[in-house]
Amino acid sequence: MTTPDIALTAAHAEVKAELARTDTKASLLLAFTGAALAAVWTIASNTRLHPAALVVGGAGAVVLLGVVALLLRAVRPNLGGGAGFPKWATQTPEEIRTAFTQDRRAEDIAGLSRISVAKFARLQRAIDLTYVAGGLLLAAAVIAVAGGGAW
Repeated sequence: MTTPDIALTAAHAEVKAELARTDTKASLLLAFTGAALAAVWTIASNTRLHPAALVVGGAGAVVLLGVVALLLRAVRPNLGGGAGFPKWATQTPEEIRTAFTQDRRAEDIAGLSRISVAKFARLQRAIDLTYVAGGLLLAAAVIAVAGGGAW
């Protein structure tokens, strides 16, 4: 193998690993957000809260739902016929053999890198919104406790 060939192989593996890491992070945050929404729902439905706490907590829950939407968009499979498996599903065995005679790693790296950056940007936005939702939910808790709890 030549040095450029080794570099292409390493870069291809690195981009694929980064995609997997981003999907894992998004999946963990999605599970956390689901648990937070369940907790918020349980508290709100089983406790008489001050109306202000309900409004602020409701805003926090709406932001968490936005987080869920962003995370689902981040982990949504890309079946648009990009590099790899989805494209192969539409090809004949002969077309696949022909495709493997060409080195398309550079194009694959570029395409996968764009997908990875888009996923990472959505994950960053989701984390930022999770902080906002946490602040709103914390404010709702303070209102509920300081405002006398029940209304």
